[in-house]
Amino acid sequence: MHLAISSAFACRVAVVVGSCLGALSTSYAQEFSSAGLQAMAQRWAEEAASKAQRMEGSPLRLEVTVGALDSRVKLAACANVEAYMPPGARLWGRSRLGMRCVDGMSRWNVTLPVTVKAFGEAWIVKNQIPSGTNLSESDVTRGEVDWAEDQSAVLADRGIWLGQTASRLLSTGQTLRQGMVRPAQVFQAGASVKVVAQGPGFQISGEAQALSAGVVGQQARVRMENGRIASGLVVDMRTVRIDL
Repeated sequence: MHLAISSAFACRVAVVVGSCLGALSTSYAQEFSSAGLQAMAQRWAEEAASKAQRMEGSPLRLEVTVGALDSRVKLAACANVEAYMPPGARLWGRSRLGMRCVDGMSRWNVTLPVTVKAFGEAWIVKNQIPSGTNLSESDVTRGEVDWAEDQSAVLADRGIWLGQTASRLLSTGQTLRQGMVRPAQVFQAGASVKVVAQGPGFQISGEAQALSAGVVGQQARVRMENGRIASGLVVDMRTVRIDL
């Protein structure tokens, strides 16, 4: 089975889960067996994941496994069994799937363990990368990993991590994920920088002195040649842009 996945997967599944509630309506004349309930939960989880796949559109190889209920637990007959996700749970990685009787002499509510694995290509650390190192393409390689192994989003887009700084020690074999890199500092306070000021229909440039460290994508304070102090967006290792 393939599943389309993105950083918004959990939100997609939440919508799917809501639309699938009550989909397991069935009649049983006898007590539920552990194996019977597990099979029902497995079908529901696979259907929910398949629907999420159609909503998203990017294929990953999905594996869904629902664990068994304790065989010592006996469940009364039920005409309508409803599957649901407990508060805070989601069909991603290791979680819990709820099953409850909504139409029976004895209404019961149990949870079963569920594991969702989503395999696809991602960037993998080739060799240990010390904290503070700027990442380059030579530091990583492509390989198939389980995107759902960790709750942090996978950094699938090269542009998100290339040139960024390792926020901690990265070990060989780790998948690049959110929180593992941060924007790189490109100049120190006191450095000479180029300031590009732009507005509707015009653009001017000049030299300035940085009054704070420059991190790409963040604001930095500079002192212009006329002594004026301003803040602008750090574009690269020597350029600060001021939008007027």
